[in-house]
Amino acid sequence: MTKIFVNLKRFDVPRKMGGVCSKQNPEEWIKWVMDECVNLGLGKLDGIDVIFLLPEGLILTAVNKLKEYSDEKIRTLKIGVQGVFREDVKIGGNFGAFTSNLPAAAARNMGCTWTMIGHSEERKDKLGVIEAFEPGYKQNPDTLHRAAVAVNNLINEEVICALERDMNVLLCVGETAEERGEGPFEEQQPRIRESLKLQLEIGLKGVEKYKGQSDIVIGYEPIWAIGPGKIPPGPEYISFVSSYIKEVVKEKYQFDPVVVYGGGLKEENAGVISKIPTIGGGLVALTRFTGEIGFNPEELKKIIDKYIE
Repeated sequence: MTKIFVNLKRFDVPRKMGGVCSKQNPEEWIKWVMDECVNLGLGKLDGIDVIFLLPEGLILTAVNKLKEYSDEKIRTLKIGVQGVFREDVKIGGNFGAFTSNLPAAAARNMGCTWTMIGHSEERKDKLGVIEAFEPGYKQNPDTLHRAAVAVNNLINEEVICALERDMNVLLCVGETAEERGEGPFEEQQPRIRESLKLQLEIGLKGVEKYKGQSDIVIGYEPIWAIGPGKIPPGPEYISFVSSYIKEVVKEKYQFDPVVVYGGGLKEENAGVISKIPTIGGGLVALTRFTGEIGFNPEELKKIIDKYIE
């Protein structure tokens, strides 16, 4: 099953406040998005799931809006959250001391069947805490490695919390510019493998227990290429990485994961990326990158149409 993830980031902030939401009321906006996606037939796609990853404040509105439609019309539309905390509510344990953090139990209870974990923005935030305590850690290979291990251990705790609540997981991995290093692609490959292997082996630690219970999809984010003015990797690079991700997971955890391209699936690159045999979907954020940037369901459909063309 092909997976198209739609990360709606902070689409609860209207344009007049500095965000990219086209409506002042974010509840009205997410209702419009859900209605449009249903009317465009995105809930009845053959072989493709469309998973919306939402800020916490939009989840219940989206879930309740989809309930207005028949199961047949929303069959391939799923609601997820952008991340869960590394600890969870437990019977006889911590019942709710999670101020400012979203436990997996709460996300699941609101109707989320998916969560994204380890997105590049989340990793950047966690590494920022390390930077505050150990400035310049990136310049030392030993401290850089220890920082990567620490962050991936935290991410692994989030993965396990989500799986414990029968949630499906999109685990994002990807190498930074420092990890990739300089030189031609052939020289970079061993360093790329080293970075990805660490993220996968630590991030997926303990998932064997949940095999067959939940889906675990790997999202490849070339962190070095994300952002304005950056040049994204070509098909050869993406093919190399996605093949290696599958190799590591199959060898270590005995399942063949769907790997999706997380560097930004767009109408311009969807056709090329869909032809890479080891890629099974992508991650969409914005659908419009010039003029009035933002997200539009009709443009999402164009991206999906291009992918399956």
